[in-house]
This record gives sequence, structure tokens and C-alpha cells, in this order.
Amino acid sequence: MSHMQRGTNLPKVGSYNRAVVLEAIQSSDGISRVRIAGMTGLTAQTVSVIVRRLLEEGLVVEDGSAPSRGGKPPTILRVDARAGYAVGVHFDPQELSCVLADLAGRPIARQRQPVRPGSRPDAVIRRMAGQARGILREAGVPDGKVLGMGLACPGPLDAAGVMVSPPRLPGWDRVPIRGLLQEYTRFPVTVDNDATAAAIGERWAGIARSTAGFAYLYLGTGIGGGLFLDNQVYRGSSLNAAEFGHITVEPDGPECYCGNRGCVEAVCCPSAIEAAMLARTGRRAGHAAICAAAASGEPEARRVIERVAERLADAAVSVVNMLDIDLLVLGGPALREVGGLYREVIARAVAERPLARGLHAVRVETSPIAADAAAIGAASLVFHATYAPRLGR
Repeated sequence: MSHMQRGTNLPKVGSYNRAVVLEAIQSSDGISRVRIAGMTGLTAQTVSVIVRRLLEEGLVVEDGSAPSRGGKPPTILRVDARAGYAVGVHFDPQELSCVLADLAGRPIARQRQPVRPGSRPDAVIRRMAGQARGILREAGVPDGKVLGMGLACPGPLDAAGVMVSPPRLPGWDRVPIRGLLQEYTRFPVTVDNDATAAAIGERWAGIARSTAGFAYLYLGTGIGGGLFLDNQVYRGSSLNAAEFGHITVEPDGPECYCGNRGCVEAVCCPSAIEAAMLARTGRRAGHAAICAAAASGEPEARRVIERVAERLADAAVSVVNMLDIDLLVLGGPALREVGGLYREVIARAVAERPLARGLHAVRVETSPIAADAAAIGAASLVFHATYAPRLGR
């Protein structure tokens, strides 16, 4: 756990230190005050003061004691998962998924509903609000326990949460999605693009809990990315960093809507997989059916998916070379049954091809929360905005 954020003993940064301590407790699943001090570099006294406040607020509870090496056994602290909740909504062009998560990032309730093609923005946003209300009613969580609402949606988004010509959502340009959702639910709303949200979900509740730097390759209707560098989510100057879908992997490949040729997205997204299958076999098949066929070893489907895996691997090697990270997470709804196959091909590439391969191995993992990653991520956005240590604010 050497990758933990370090605290600072300067007086001005009380809220930062509180976040550092809370994150240490949240990511360790049971920890003593002494151990927190050791991990964060804060003095024992500073840790004591912060922990006392967290206990008073009910965010943290004392939970038994650890085995002692003589003397009084240290008390173990945990985040009280029931101290607060967040609603996360993932808006994919084809479906709305909603989760209610507790403070530990665990989904307590979830719902999905399809989005009818061509639905008007206002109607879709009202349905999100209805879905959020419904999930809280069903779980019996009172409004006072809700810290806020998180929304993961396709980018690009501006800083105020307004969508700016999202390529797969004609008719959504300049829709103030954050403001409208806030108006309809009366909860504070935090918004981010779906891939960044999924990365935050992975950091809060998945396999990247104690990893300082990782990249998230997000496979949905389109292909996106999320990025944590030195324990901070990295969003870029217009909040749209890590667009891994727009790395060129086939210089003479098909044109992409972004203006490039042969982008990962143009070659690897579900609609491109369907088109490749049609070109190979003359048969029309949906993405889900192609993935299922490839997983069961059907040769044509297998070839199409393997080729996609190789193009994803090309992009992954570029990402690893560029960022020098330790972990690459694959997630998102389009992983379906082929996640294992993608992982294998990408893991082999990042073991054999990056420049720094002799210095460190890069793990490639499939997200354990893949299908719900963006919705859990959306809920985690709320916790992250409330509690994650950030100095730059």
C-alpha cells in the first residue's frame, strides 16, 4: 500500500488531511490509527483529531480490535457503509442504468431501462430523475441520507455539465444535462464522462483501490478511457482527457467521425464489429450474438473478435508507453463474453512490446464491476467529489 496519498502537517489543509485519512480507511477495509499515521505521514495527534471528528459525524465506526504485540490492542476503524448513499445514473445512448450505492461503493439496488431511439433530451432526463426517485423509494433510503447524485454520460462535456456535440447523440448538443437533472431531482448532481466515471468507480469499489496510476479502457457504444495518475483522477484542461478511442491503429482504416482515419473506435466499437462480420460472411448479426459465437469458438466470429483484440492491444501498448502505468483495466458494457479474450491478447502485447517492460510488469485486468462500472462510477463521483484528497481546489 505504498501508493497511498501522503498527508501534510500544515495547518491550512485540514480538509485535505481529512480526505486523506478517510481514503486510507475506505481503501483498506479495516485499519488502526497507528497504521493510518504510518501510511499517510501524518502525526499520531493529527490522525487522532481527524478520526475523532469522523467518528462524531458517523462516517467512520470503531469495529473491534486488532491482535496486539503486547500492550493495549489497537482499535480497528472502518467506514460506516450506511452513513451515506449516492445515486449513480449511467446514460448510454441505448439504455439508462441506475444504482444506489452505499459509502463503501457497494451497489444496494439497481435498475435498467432502454432508451427509445430518437427520444427528446428533456424526456430522457425526466426519466433519469424518475428512476432515481424510484430506486430510493424501493430501498427505503430517506433523502437526508443521500449525499448527492452522480451522472455518467457520453462526452464531450464542458465544466458546467453541458453536453457539447456528442457524436453518438444527435440532438443533444448544448443540452445542460447536469442543471436539468439537478432541477428535476433536487439533489446536487456531479457529472463526468462515462469512461472517467467508470475509472473512479474502479478506484472506489473495484480492483484499483490501492493503485496510484492506472488507465481504464472503456468499451461501450463507443470507446473511451479514464485515467488516474499519482492518485489523482486526470481530466485534462477541457475535462476530456484519455480519449483512447481516438488513437489511430489503422492508418489506412475507415474514416472516424472525429476526422481521423482508423481510430480504435472506428475499428473496434460494436457497430464496427457488426460491419466486419457482415463483410466477412455476408450475414447480419448483432454485437451480442457475434461475441457469444466467438466465445464458443465459431471460427468467423472468432477471427473478427481477435482482430479487434489486436487493434485494442496496439492502442494499449501506446497508452502504456506514454503513461508508464502499472495497471490497465478493461471494462464497460461491450465486454460481454469476450472480455477474457481481449484481456489475453492485450496482456501479451503489454508484456512483450512496451519500452519499459524490463523495468516493471503492467497488469491487465477485466473489471469485476464491468457491466455496472459507469453507474457505480457515477455514484462514486459523489463520494469522490465529497471525500477524495485533492490539493488543487
